[in-house]
Amino acid sequence: MLSKREFLLRLSLCRGLGRVSKYHLWQAAQQHQSFTQMDHLVNEVSLSIRARTALENNWASQALDQAVAANQTQPFITLVDDAYPSQLKETYCPPLVLFYAGNLKLLQSPMLGVVGARDASSYGVSVLRGFLPEIVKHRLVVVSGLARGIDGLSHQVTLDCGGMTVGVIGCGLNRCYPAENRGLQSRVAKEGLVLTEYGLGEPPLAFHFPERNRIIAGLSQTLLVVEAKRRSGSLITANIALDENRNVCAVPGRIDTIRSLGTNELIAAGAKPILRAQDLLDEFA
Repeated sequence: MLSKREFLLRLSLCRGLGRVSKYHLWQAAQQHQSFTQMDHLVNEVSLSIRARTALENNWASQALDQAVAANQTQPFITLVDDAYPSQLKETYCPPLVLFYAGNLKLLQSPMLGVVGARDASSYGVSVLRGFLPEIVKHRLVVVSGLARGIDGLSHQVTLDCGGMTVGVIGCGLNRCYPAENRGLQSRVAKEGLVLTEYGLGEPPLAFHFPERNRIIAGLSQTLLVVEAKRRSGSLITANIALDENRNVCAVPGRIDTIRSLGTNELIAAGAKPILRAQDLLDEFA
């Protein structure tokens, strides 16, 4: 008989199902307090034929047994654990399981999300180097996505200032994307916290990153967008944050620069313009 934690781990690793279908199955299991009879739960949830077939083929498979056994060797928290961050649990379709490396206690602190362009300009770099030391002084945790550009720099500057940071990745903990951030990811795991909802060996697939972005938005009390093109992952994160009633802030930029189109339009739509570190700190007052 599976415990709730075992059920959640197995469900999170089951292939062929989307995160929404998995969450609905979890809700049905919770409602009926049934964590063993998947046949019964399937009838309680509206699944596509494809999802139903995948569940029938994979739930009792040897491959899933092996994946569960492998991932039980690494630390993880589930929706039913006290350590699971309450602000993330309250979001739409939260991760069933979070695998982690590092200091889990950071999840209990106020968090500032920082996202921005992967090809950050000297302006964006300068802004971060100016803002983050003040953020660190006030013991706020900086959460970002361990990507190129603004994301990676936000982790690096925070750690260099002796601050606390959480990196959310779109692959398994034993993988790294981009490869050049391997050293930074290792440092964040040692001095901060690295989180992922993907099991060991999972590659950095394209659709993982919008899913990763919802975790960054969900963990953040306030989200700061430093530089963003009109169509970018940073704006996806900002829109998710708005949907989850988070504070969304943006650094204004030159109107003739492509990297500032997204941030300037966010401000025009109502995001708070950030001109100094204190503007961010005011969001946490």
